[in-house]
Amino acid sequence: MRKKPFIEPARQLCWVEGTISKTDCNKQVLDKLQVERERGITVKAQSASLFYNHQGVNYLLNLIDTPGIQAQTVANFYLAFEAQLSIIPVINKIDLKHADPERVEKQIEKLFDIPTDECIRISAKQGTNVEKVLQKVIEKIPPPQCNTADPLKALVFDSTFDHYRGVIANVALFGGEIAKGNKIVSAHTKKRYEVNEVGILTPDEQPIHKLQAFDILIQLSNLFLGTALFESGREWGFILVIASAYFEGGKLKIHEYNSFQKLASHGSSGKKIRYAGQVGYVIAGMKEVTEAQIGDTLFLYKQPVEPLPGFKSAKPMVFAGMYPVDQTEYNNLKSALERLTLNDSSVTVHRDSSLALGAGWRLGFLGLLHMEVFNQRLEQEYNMSVILTAPTVPYKAVLSSAKLIKEHGKDEITIINPAQFPDKFSVSEYLEPTVLGTIVTPHEYIGKIIVLCQDRRAVQKDMLYIDENRVMLKYLFPLNEIVLDFYDALKTLSSGYASFDYEDAGYQAADLIKMDILLNGNPVEELSTIIHNDKAYATGKLLCERLKEAIPRQLFEIAIQAAIGKKIIARETMVETLQEE
Repeated sequence: MRKKPFIEPARQLCWVEGTISKTDCNKQVLDKLQVERERGITVKAQSASLFYNHQGVNYLLNLIDTPGIQAQTVANFYLAFEAQLSIIPVINKIDLKHADPERVEKQIEKLFDIPTDECIRISAKQGTNVEKVLQKVIEKIPPPQCNTADPLKALVFDSTFDHYRGVIANVALFGGEIAKGNKIVSAHTKKRYEVNEVGILTPDEQPIHKLQAFDILIQLSNLFLGTALFESGREWGFILVIASAYFEGGKLKIHEYNSFQKLASHGSSGKKIRYAGQVGYVIAGMKEVTEAQIGDTLFLYKQPVEPLPGFKSAKPMVFAGMYPVDQTEYNNLKSALERLTLNDSSVTVHRDSSLALGAGWRLGFLGLLHMEVFNQRLEQEYNMSVILTAPTVPYKAVLSSAKLIKEHGKDEITIINPAQFPDKFSVSEYLEPTVLGTIVTPHEYIGKIIVLCQDRRAVQKDMLYIDENRVMLKYLFPLNEIVLDFYDALKTLSSGYASFDYEDAGYQAADLIKMDILLNGNPVEELSTIIHNDKAYATGKLLCERLKEAIPRQLFEIAIQAAIGKKIIARETMVETLQEE
């Protein structure tokens, strides 16, 4: 049977007013990477501007299809709620045979206190009720409070790298205007740049000089350029809408520009500019994507502004060693990593080396899915095969040794590699990262899931029946207990029906130790791991057993041992194989 083409929700919105052609029916237009189309996920955020006419007024809406770190819908909802953002619940996939929108509406009301009559039922595949989403955006979302008379204040929300033009920064303007030739400054790096090009995304890049007809559009249809950002909650099928704006009745709903004539005369001055409230891209000679940090604020040279709040650098939560299968491929892998990280600034890269695996790197990722996708892109886009070590999480140690404090310049260090683990005699306390996990499951699987969580050292925080059949459990997990196989184990126990969602919950004190693996008495650094003391024996025994099965038979006996310091806690022996005559 021929597989039916997958239709993105954001793509259907673009179809409404012809932003993209329906002849592209066999493509996922906003999913441009091969890994995105294969997995059905968003790896790189995509923006698209579209025109929409509502009650005789034209609007320009800017949609953003955002990636997520696995399933974090519940956490994202509460972040949006705490930020006092307007939220529009949209239930997708109502065309499916077993769809039950009534049950989902009740769950949304129970979990988020959103009335069921506010939910919009849509089918992105068939286009059912998609226009209602746009109408609700315009009716419910307030316009941004922007002022073009203010100094430039532009928020960087994404960036990509082009080998010919450098960094392309996607920005949202919260004040002022930006034009080709302007000199701008980054609030984060303090570096100065000259703007080479500005434009909008439809979803392809459209330089601003191709949009000089906006003056005519404004005169004919009272158009205002505003924003509407979407964040997709795939697990629950509703969309969190962040912002929008409009121009109506010949007058802008923004301070300063209070007449159509003033805007029209300003727009016809011949300058290739972007008005406050718009979303688009800026090319300004940035050489690396690290110069366009997400959350950074751009402003005009000699016109400094207060940076927009909420800027935080991406913080890796999972680390792994990466080595070429063949050391002769080192330079090729190095080149592939450099190119791939140009479009993914959230990946941290540090050189590393191993006696067993040779020269390589220690990479930091936002999560396990991020690591898997990055590795898949290396294989698909650069034809590189690599050895990836088991992922670890960043631990912390509070130092008590005056010598180590002087050496590091601080009394608390972050440990991303077991080789860096300090001796317990020089440490007053070890800390491990934790997450607040949310599990939604049919009630018949509660018992098995509770046992699984307890086995992973989780502490129950809440349990709520969201309807007669489904339960929501909240647990505080050590991050290292879920980073490897927790999700797979959860799906297996629940026959695939349970969902898992987590958010960062800071660090907590823990009884951590470093466990080494020895082969014939020689430690293998790549197999060292940091674990909780209570799990040392079981983990060590399991690793020895697996290594015994994995290592090829040799002509001599091999002792496989797990050790904590000088104490051996587990051992397996590979018996020698007689040489064939």
